Amino acid sequence: MEIGQKVKVIRLRDRVSGQLVDKLGKEGTIKEFKMTDGSGIGAVVEFADKTATWFFGDELKPVE
Repeated sequence: MEIGQKVKVIRLRDRVSGQLVDKLGKEGTIKEFKMTDGSGIGAVVEFADKTATWFFGDELKPVE
């Protein structure tokens, strides 16, 4: 994955707020990468409604 790439949220690893659950199945654009807990890298994804949050790589799927 790379910055500017379109991705789709395919799963959520942890229990999250209802607002984040609404992003499941939605498409967005990778804006930047972020170190997670020291053992991985997550991606900050911005959605059409201009909200943004980060996800683990295995929670995202590239949109072709």
